[in-house]
Amino acid sequence: MNMKDKINNTFLGLAIGDALGVPVEFESREYLKENPVSDMIGYGTYNKPPRIWSDDSALSFCLAESLMNGYDLKDMCQKFVDWKEKAYWTADNDVFDIGITTRQALSRFKRGASPQNAGMNSEENNGNGSLMRISPLAFYLQNATLEEVVEKAGEVSSITHAHVQSVFGCIIYVVFMQELIKGKKKEAALSSMRAKIQLVVHQTVEFEAMRATYFSVLVSDFKRMDENYIKSSGYIVHSLEAALWCFLTESDYKTTVLKAVNLGEDTDTIAAIAGSMAGLYYGIDQIPENWSAQLARRQDIEALANRFYQSLKRKEQ
Repeated sequence: MNMKDKINNTFLGLAIGDALGVPVEFESREYLKENPVSDMIGYGTYNKPPRIWSDDSALSFCLAESLMNGYDLKDMCQKFVDWKEKAYWTADNDVFDIGITTRQALSRFKRGASPQNAGMNSEENNGNGSLMRISPLAFYLQNATLEEVVEKAGEVSSITHAHVQSVFGCIIYVVFMQELIKGKKKEAALSSMRAKIQLVVHQTVEFEAMRATYFSVLVSDFKRMDENYIKSSGYIVHSLEAALWCFLTESDYKTTVLKAVNLGEDTDTIAAIAGSMAGLYYGIDQIPENWSAQLARRQDIEALANRFYQSLKRKEQ
């Protein structure tokens, strides 16, 4: 799989996972055991037809659009504001799902706060809103040093989610995605990510404390973890753990994202994160054709992926 395909498959994998989860967001695991999602359905939570994705994908695509013009935190913020106020990069010209922390941070930016100071940094501001949108940064920083990845993943998270838990979760995810981009097998990518994060935790006292917070992600044997131990809330630690668990315990795209959706609660985001990993790893051929065919704005997403790839080629010249 070449880099162009990897970007395209990541973007499509993310959006399809997102769309699968949208109709049942906030449904309990117990409800979904009785009524499991097995295909792309519609309506439900937001009364949207099948194929519609949410803020998870929209903000990821906004980030990709911004990165095509270079690394500019102010431009990222402005594109996020354009999404919120002008429905930029939405699936159907409707902003129907926005997290509280993201809303507050973008309002602060609109009132004049710098991107470095707009993000919310209290303990309660550790939803998954920065994690869900940061996958394009993994490609942009593919040839960067670990120090630069840590710095920039932290800055991009902090536009909205500035608490160290959110920053650290985004660093873990970006590093793991980069190992997959290199073509490593799942377990090798996990081991390499964990080794690199062990270097990161020694950089600051705050990062050192995060080793315990993310213990399951950094230490646990995912294949031995029972579903009863996996939480699927919007808390960033839970979301990252759940998405990794789905990806590492399944063997194709379809079962990975359906497993994520049927965990319940924050179904669209966990399936979007798991879907980005699975799309990158397995490729478009593993995604059911009827899902990709009906996905809202598929051609626009593929065109974005191509433009993003071309921008990365120019960056490296």
